[in-house]
Amino acid sequence: MKVQPRNADAFAKKPPAATRVVLFYGPDSGLVRERGKVAAQSACPDLGDPFRVSDLKSDQVAGDAARLADEMAAIALTGGRRVVRIRDADEKLAPVLAGLLKGMPPGDTLLVLEAGELDARSKLRKLAEDAGDEAASIACYVESEEELATTIGRMMVEHGMQIDPDARDWLAGNLVGDRSMARGEIDKLAIYMLGAKRVTLEDVRAVIGDSAALDLDEPALAAAGGDLAEVDRSLRRLFADGTATVAILRAAQRHFQRLHQAVAHVAHGQTPQQAVKSLRPPVFFKMEAEMTAQVRRWTLPLLAQALTRLMEAEADCKRTHLPDETICARAFFQLAQLARRGG
Repeated sequence: MKVQPRNADAFAKKPPAATRVVLFYGPDSGLVRERGKVAAQSACPDLGDPFRVSDLKSDQVAGDAARLADEMAAIALTGGRRVVRIRDADEKLAPVLAGLLKGMPPGDTLLVLEAGELDARSKLRKLAEDAGDEAASIACYVESEEELATTIGRMMVEHGMQIDPDARDWLAGNLVGDRSMARGEIDKLAIYMLGAKRVTLEDVRAVIGDSAALDLDEPALAAAGGDLAEVDRSLRRLFADGTATVAILRAAQRHFQRLHQAVAHVAHGQTPQQAVKSLRPPVFFKMEAEMTAQVRRWTLPLLAQALTRLMEAEADCKRTHLPDETICARAFFQLAQLARRGG
């Protein structure tokens, strides 16, 4: 079955008893990991229990189809439901999954598959979607700022706290692109607040201000400043960390949209400093000087070109067979060249 996005979190938290296989896939690798973990914990809360949890590699299973069937049929010596996790699932698993779904072993072991992006032609995805109640596929796409803001509000409620709207929006603007990163920062914020019931923008800036969560903005800041060397360095580090290219491109779109808003304000009579100060959610104070310099550098026509290029790059990542990282890097270098033209 195919789970609709609005039901994805609830499904991951409590898959139906008839569902033995859940496939999570998509460009937001952090959200794939988070939902995969939640689904696995629905079967076994302690994922470190060696008697109830089996972590396998995709290559191990693809080369030994009987092993997956044996793991699915095994019974935990200590009692309780078992879970099998494959966190690097790919198309090589399709024949094995097809065989498993044709003759599912008895028992209630849950198989959780975590994959990257799978297009509509993916055999692995099609198997999970066409298996009825026995299997499910859940897409994990990068959330918009509005969607992430709602998610952040819900996360804070889970910690017994309320967050002010401006603080929530600032967080969403700076954490968009990776759900697991957002979860980690919210957990850190909850620890910092030490039982307080209300979280303000000042609290959020104090805790998240120097966070690695802001690293997604670095390529965009470098490109908007025309710094080719920094574009290369920041992209290499994000790629090495496994950050989804779509998340990087979405963060850049957000940054250049905000630049466009600020430059438009300047065109209507504001100073660059006033324009930057007027942006919502507020610009992080350590970035205000750099953002102001970029407002002076860019024009509305150049920003329109930059935004078009970023949207084209995201579309190319989804529909071409070129490496995503190559497409993403090329777009950022083109943005840096545009910045130099404007400066």
